[in-house]
Amino acid sequence: MSVTPTDISAAADRIAGHVHVTPVMTSQAFGRPLQFKFEHTQVTGSFKARGAFNSLLTAQVPPAGIVAASGGNHGAAVAHAARTLGHAAHIFVPEFAGPAKIDVIRQTGADLHIVEGAYADAAAAAAAHQGQTGALDVHPYDAPATIAGQGTCFMEWEAQGLAADTVLIAIGGGGLIGGALAWFAGRTQAPKIIGVETTTTNAMHAALATGAQTDVDVSGLCANALGAKRIGALPLALAQIYGLQTVLVTDDAVAHAQSALWQHMRQLVEPAGAAALAALLSGAYTPDPDERVAVLLCGANPAPIPI
Repeated sequence: MSVTPTDISAAADRIAGHVHVTPVMTSQAFGRPLQFKFEHTQVTGSFKARGAFNSLLTAQVPPAGIVAASGGNHGAAVAHAARTLGHAAHIFVPEFAGPAKIDVIRQTGADLHIVEGAYADAAAAAAAHQGQTGALDVHPYDAPATIAGQGTCFMEWEAQGLAADTVLIAIGGGGLIGGALAWFAGRTQAPKIIGVETTTTNAMHAALATGAQTDVDVSGLCANALGAKRIGALPLALAQIYGLQTVLVTDDAVAHAQSALWQHMRQLVEPAGAAALAALLSGAYTPDPDERVAVLLCGANPAPIPI
């Protein structure tokens, strides 16, 4: 099933009032004019609230409530949306989700299950719970309602005056970049989308190289946010249609960008939130001198970082 701009427009109407209209800023702090969208200021600290609300508002929620597996941000968003809409939620996260994201989930009052191992283990536990109870499973990235919800970020940004030749977006499972691709699809004047992954969280890069979903080993600084073992089928299909280009950055480059965002712009983001900027600062993506570049900052639930 495809996701269209019409789906995204409908999602924007549906979730209005439940999510923030996040700000944009143009800055020359990094040596050239860059337009930023501060999606890290979204409800629960990431863009995930958009897809979570759209998913719940388009589904019949059973008496057993909602279940979600997450590296942290998706779980926080689903838990918040469930509480707002009056549903019970069971959220499964791996141990490495980190204290900031775990605390956000706990604050919603959801039933939190911390699972030993990696995201795949949390997903297996969530699937078992869904099978036993019939709860509604809200997928973090590979579902039309999720992608349409994330696409509202780009609809909103365009209405705020997005003027870019290129937009840099971090990739985890593919829901966010899938939303961008779905919103801009089919236009002759669409900006170029560049997907940014780390060398140890690179599911989209691997899938585009092989032409099919490919399992990757996941580790490193961004594992609890960008650490999908396999890219979503829907995001991959959108990426293949669009001819998506991806670049890889190191953990050191991400950490540098994270620190630089605080030092130069006083924006506190998690590592994944800085990954898109890391592509520029590290030279993984080198724009032309007159190229207009926009950067999405996507998440702000970090562990404490040295400044």
